[in-house]
Amino acid sequence: MRPGYIGDKDSVQSRLRKIEGQVRGIERMVDEDRYCIDILGQVSAVTKALQAVALSLLDDHLSHCVSDAVRRGGDDASEKLSEASAAIARLVRS
Repeated sequence: MRPGYIGDKDSVQSRLRKIEGQVRGIERMVDEDRYCIDILGQVSAVTKALQAVALSLLDDHLSHCVSDAVRRGGDDASEKLSEASAAIARLVRS
C-alpha cells in the first residue's frame, strides 16, 4: 500500500527541510549565546511547523489509508482506526 501523503511528498519534504534549517538556526543562536526569549520564539515556530506537518500527514492518512481500509472492512479497518486514534492521542498530548 502506498502512503497517503504520496501526492504531497515533495511538499512534505520541502517543509521538513525548512524545519531542519530552522533547528540549525536555533543551534547557532545557542552557540552565539543569544537571548533566551529569542531562542524560545524560534523553538515555538519550529514546534508549530512540525505540528502543521503532522496534521497534514494525519489528514492524508485518514483520507487515504483509513478510508480505504474502512471500505474494505474486516480487521484491517479496525486496526487502521485504532492506529489513527492513537496517533491523534499522541498529537494532542504533545
